[in-house]
Amino acid sequence: MTGDASKFIELHERQEGYVTYGDNNKGRILGRGNVGSKDSLIISDVLLVEGLKHNLLSISQLCDKAYQVTFEPELCLISDATTRRTVLIGKRVNNVYMLNICDITSNMTCLLSKSDESWLWHRRLAHIHMHHLDKLVSKSLVDGLPQLKFERNRICDACQRGKQSKASFKLKNFVLTTRPLELLHMDLFGPSRTMSLGGNYYALVIVDDYSRFTWTLFLVTKDNAFTAFKRLAKILVNENNCNISAIKTDHGGEFQNERFETFCNKHGKNIIFLHQELLNKMGLLKGRIDLWKNWL
Repeated sequence: MTGDASKFIELHERQEGYVTYGDNNKGRILGRGNVGSKDSLIISDVLLVEGLKHNLLSISQLCDKAYQVTFEPELCLISDATTRRTVLIGKRVNNVYMLNICDITSNMTCLLSKSDESWLWHRRLAHIHMHHLDKLVSKSLVDGLPQLKFERNRICDACQRGKQSKASFKLKNFVLTTRPLELLHMDLFGPSRTMSLGGNYYALVIVDDYSRFTWTLFLVTKDNAFTAFKRLAKILVNENNCNISAIKTDHGGEFQNERFETFCNKHGKNIIFLHQELLNKMGLLKGRIDLWKNWL
C-alpha cells in the first residue's frame, strides 16, 4: 500500500473501506492499482491509502505471486521464482529493509541503448556529408544502403575535429597598417547549397585590415568577382579620398587571372609575391603563400 497516487501506472479509484495500522489507527482506501513498469516489474493489487506516508510491501503477497524473497544481513533480494532473475534489491536501514520504488520504473530504461543507423552509415562511408548520403539514397547508387532520412543539421564530432587543422591565432593588440584601404583581405566562397534572395550562390568577402570593416558582395557566378571588386574599389577610393595600397588573397583562380593582373598593373607599380618566411616574421599568416598586389 502507498499514499502517493503518482506511483501508479494504473489506478482504479473507488472506496473499499479502511485499513488498520499497528497502533489501531485507520486509513481510508481510495483505490487499487498497479505500480512498476511493463518493461521490468509490475506489483499488482496495491492499495492507495489516504494519508499514508510510507510505501509498504507485503512479503507474503509477493510469495503468493511467484516471487522469492531472500534476506541477508545487509540486503534482501526479490527474484522471479521461474527465471531466477533478481528483479529488486532492498537495503537494510537499521532494522528495516527498504526498497527504492524508482528502481522499478527505471531499471530497464537506464540500460537501454539505441544506435542511430544514419550515423552508422555516415561512418561506414568515410564520414561522407549527409547531403551526399541523401543523394545516394534517392538515386539508389549504393547496393544495401537502406532508405533512411539523414539529418543535415547535426554535427559529427570526428568530422569537426578532423577539419580543425590549426589552432586559433592569438589576438594582437596592435595593427600593422596605418590607414584605411592600406591592405584589403579578399576571399570568395561558394557555391552555397541555399540560394540567396537575389538568386546568388557565391559571395565575395572583403575586409579592411585597419578598420576591420567588412563588405560582402553576392555573386551569381564565380567569374563575376572581378567586376564586383572593380565597382567597389572605385566607390571606396572616392569615399575615403585615398588609394588602395595592397590586396591579399589565397591564390584562387578568381583573383589570379589576366583581368586582375591587368587592372593592378594599370593602377600600381608591380606585383609582389611574399614568401612563407616573411609572412611568419610579420605575423600575418602561417603556412600559406599569399599573393599581394601593390598599386597606388
